Amino acid sequence: MAGHSKWHNIKNKKGKEDAKRGKIFTKLARTIMVAVREGGPDPEFNPALKAAIDKAKAANMPNDNIERAIKRGAGETDGQNFEEIIYEGYGPAGIAVFVECLTDNRNRTAPEIRHAFDKAGGNLGQSGSVTFMFDRKGLIAIERDDSIDEDELTMLAIELGAEDFEAEEEGFEIITAPEDFDRVRNGLSEAGYKFAMAELTYIPQNTVTLTDPEDIKKMEKLIDMLEDNDDVQAVHHNWEMPEEE
Repeated sequence: MAGHSKWHNIKNKKGKEDAKRGKIFTKLARTIMVAVREGGPDPEFNPALKAAIDKAKAANMPNDNIERAIKRGAGETDGQNFEEIIYEGYGPAGIAVFVECLTDNRNRTAPEIRHAFDKAGGNLGQSGSVTFMFDRKGLIAIERDDSIDEDELTMLAIELGAEDFEAEEEGFEIITAPEDFDRVRNGLSEAGYKFAMAELTYIPQNTVTLTDPEDIKKMEKLIDMLEDNDDVQAVHHNWEMPEEE
């Protein structure tokens, strides 16, 4: 992971999700619907749907909501048609940012994303302008407690096919190739490990530290504005967030 720890970012993200649970459920439902439409309603034969359901359950999304989203995705109830769009750009001090969206109206989403960048002193870029700075990886985070033997967890993760294992003060981070993510996650789950996070994500190849308090405020504002948008599924950046965040 090139020395880059995501643990405090993980805690920060989970705290925001807890505070915005209703909005998170809306976004998770969209992800489930799109996964069903692209790969069918059976999670045993649709890895994207299985991952979406697992993420929804981790966020304590009610089973009724999950089932309703699957039915809408399968066309059993009226549902909107969503398309996936990625917006790329730069935040304050040149922080690389890209935003994954699911939208039923790109004419609404594009100006809203542009407005967020503008308000935070950033700017949108062309397609491909920043995504090359990130690697697609599976990320599994396990909170540290006295019942976990670090050596046993390390060996199991490696045996299952993990690329990297990082022990932090607060927990353990396991990195996988995208194609190995399901196998590693399922193996660890079967072994009884509980996840603080388990998802396919984008990890920056290098990170940037902000020292100007104004730049930090602007970057926080940009992330908050983007994450508050219903069309935004995920915000990725190469800012090395301060520990206290």
